[in-house]
Amino acid sequence: MDAPASDLKPTSQNGAVLPELLTEFMVDMKCEGCVNAVKNKLQTVEGVKNIEVDLSNQVVRILGNSPVKTLTEALDQTDRKARLIGQGVPEDFLISAAVAEFKGPDVFGVVRLAQVSMELARIEANFSGLSPRKHGWSINEYGDLTRGAASTGKIFNPTTEATADQPLGDLGTLDVNEKGEAFFSGVKEKLRVADLIGRSIAVYESEDKSDAGITAAVIARSASVGENYKKLCTCDGTTIWESSNNDFVTSKV
Repeated sequence: MDAPASDLKPTSQNGAVLPELLTEFMVDMKCEGCVNAVKNKLQTVEGVKNIEVDLSNQVVRILGNSPVKTLTEALDQTDRKARLIGQGVPEDFLISAAVAEFKGPDVFGVVRLAQVSMELARIEANFSGLSPRKHGWSINEYGDLTRGAASTGKIFNPTTEATADQPLGDLGTLDVNEKGEAFFSGVKEKLRVADLIGRSIAVYESEDKSDAGITAAVIARSASVGENYKKLCTCDGTTIWESSNNDFVTSKV
């Protein structure tokens, strides 16, 4: 049995304080009353440090260390449509955000990665459809899904960053509840999001990752802050509210 990677910080649920990020949502707001309702709700969320609202673009910017899942749930409680459109830090990184989406047919989920500094990345994951127990998961070398997780190669491990016994891409384990759901939020040292685009995230049946893996998803670039204010898809005119039921909208929209 392999232990969780030593440089993967404990999740916020276990007491670790996550680093601050700027998270942007597009929220269906019509007036100043809507703005006040959104602000008042978000101000009750633990970890929120600052809130800015751009009513003309229907964009809400939230600075803090609250997980996206918590922020999304708070916005849902205002009965206003909301979509996550960007995440990152105010400073510029070449690529500061990425996403891997698991679209079934059995396992569904999304993993978000955001660069906090050149030496630290924040990771947040939500899964459903897994067996209720601990499952290993990792960032793997390739984005080849022709044979599912089995064709994604070894655990990502650039030789300058880690050792064979403790691969950089080892994400430890997911704790899956009796409903088959898992949530994770934490940080990973020495991980650079720009190096992960086109690779994959794999989930294993076993805790020690000794099997071929049960599912995998390719890591794709996602919108950072200030990159995704479009309300219409240029290809078919679909509005952002009609485009998807997922809470993360990539830069393709």
